[in-house]
Amino acid sequence: MKRVVFPAVCCLLLMMSTGMALAANNPLVAAEHAVHQDFINAIPKDHQIDVYKLHEVWQKAMADPAYRAKIYLIDVRTDSEWNAFHIEGTDHVQAGHVYLIPKKITDPNAEIYVFCRTSHRSKYVGGFLYKYGYKNVWVVGPTKINGVKNKGGVVGWAQAGFPFVNQFTGSFKITKYRQHPSKTEKAFRLRMWHPY
Repeated sequence: MKRVVFPAVCCLLLMMSTGMALAANNPLVAAEHAVHQDFINAIPKDHQIDVYKLHEVWQKAMADPAYRAKIYLIDVRTDSEWNAFHIEGTDHVQAGHVYLIPKKITDPNAEIYVFCRTSHRSKYVGGFLYKYGYKNVWVVGPTKINGVKNKGGVVGWAQAGFPFVNQFTGSFKITKYRQHPSKTEKAFRLRMWHPY
């Protein structure tokens, strides 16, 4: 048995390390990073903000309907991400549908705030909007305060202790953000529907 298992494990490890090495040398990954950097460079440095600034703008918008009517707070995550939880009163356009924004927001001077889960998609969308000709786009990204890294986006919003909503629960705060379900969450025995 050991004669079969040991060589099989060695072959598996060799294949896995080869696959990882090939992925690391993938020129398309490097090209994506370069394109992403090009979109980031299209966003003025003073228009790259953190969740604390977004929270200030959001609080003002929620308290002042006239101000809220003049600005756009756009969450660019997917529909399922947005339905799970979102910042109350925000707009929603999936990053892949950025081309719809000029059809809906026709003023190139409109005040637009863009955010996603952390910052990758929002930087693409913000870059696109600047390339389209918008002049007043603010993109939410990571920051570091008192040595603690805030990831930006809704993850950073959760880290900061700010509230979320969804259609089922009303307002709530996420005390511990997880990108993937825990072992306990995956150990369910019966569910009618589940997303994973």
